Amino acid sequence: MNKVASAYEIAKERYAAIGVDTEAVLKALGQVKLSIHSWQGDDVHGFLFPNQELTGGIGVSGNYPGVATTPDQLSSDLSKALSLIPGQHKVQLHAIYAVTDQKKDLDELEPEDFKYWVDWAKKEGVGLDMNGTFFSHPMLKDGFTLASPDKAVRDFWIEHGKRSRKIANYFGKELGQQSVNNFWIPDGYKDNPIDKLTPRLRLIDSLDEIIKDSLPEQNTIETFEGKLFGTGVESYTVGSHEFYANYALTRQKLWTIDAGHFHPTEDVSDKFSAFLPFGKGLMLHVSRPVRWDSDHVVIMDDALIRMMRSLVRDDLLSKTNIGLDFFDATINRIAGWVIGARATQKAVLMGMLAPIDTLKAMEIDGDLTKRLAITEELKSYPFGAVWDEFCARQNVPVGTDWLADVDQYEKDVLLKR
Repeated sequence: MNKVASAYEIAKERYAAIGVDTEAVLKALGQVKLSIHSWQGDDVHGFLFPNQELTGGIGVSGNYPGVATTPDQLSSDLSKALSLIPGQHKVQLHAIYAVTDQKKDLDELEPEDFKYWVDWAKKEGVGLDMNGTFFSHPMLKDGFTLASPDKAVRDFWIEHGKRSRKIANYFGKELGQQSVNNFWIPDGYKDNPIDKLTPRLRLIDSLDEIIKDSLPEQNTIETFEGKLFGTGVESYTVGSHEFYANYALTRQKLWTIDAGHFHPTEDVSDKFSAFLPFGKGLMLHVSRPVRWDSDHVVIMDDALIRMMRSLVRDDLLSKTNIGLDFFDATINRIAGWVIGARATQKAVLMGMLAPIDTLKAMEIDGDLTKRLAITEELKSYPFGAVWDEFCARQNVPVGTDWLADVDQYEKDVLLKR
């Protein structure tokens, strides 16, 4: 028996002694799909307007060598990252990742402009999620898109939103997996506005027009992403958390919670159980803010552990789509994907490796002493041995062994671009 297997057997016995079946946990973890974001690999440039300056609160730091500049480069990099992340997952695209030999604007895109990605996804065995691209475009006028006072601006973005839905429906139909279609818009004011209501009424009308035609939910569903703030809209964001939570509730859609867009003292994990008794479901964008929405590579910090633990303890994983959302060009971009994805999976695993029913019974009985004692002891239980076993069974490198793969790929591929 190798060291990974022998360490797992010891961990299995330790967890069994407190009522945790690690075999069942490994099976459950294998069912958790992440939605890996394409934009970590090319610094959010895409292929429609690759030389266009990033605007709308988007910015990427660093200039690490090997950035993807073509569809083949980006898909190759994604394939390498996916080979180092245990499990079967999905990939998130933005509209700007269309692959077409025609000059098209965002309001002209068709499903066939994403055939490249569907063909690739079929080979990889992954699903595809969709995001309309409501930033870095000349029709982002004075900080506004769907909530603009200019009808021509609104009409442009409404058409783009409609087309993003058709593309997401195409993904779901072709791949047999529901494609979650995320809507985030950067509309707002840098300084204090006089009228906070009218832009929100315009946004409601625009969104209602976008989603007025029904599409098969087995193929796609829309989700709406709120923000606390972004660069250039520090004083007022039209699509705030409360706005989109209420919009999702009243339209039977999903609400996107981006972990990077809450006040630093808020506990994002507390939002899930507050919304889901009423809401259809969630899209969670796992990000890591450092003092503000900085989209650092996700690590297994306290915030991530609390979020995944909350989803596990309250049995909310089936109603929550977990996606990654960060971009960092100061490090190897493939390593960024792998670090963030594996950290998220580890946090899910840590949540699963607990006698949850027993702890809940103690809580009901008022035995808070044992509840606290056990949750503290769990922090030093051999969770790492179970994670290593999961990686081994999923045929991906264990521990830091994946770094050798990334280093070799960097030498063979990235540094030759």
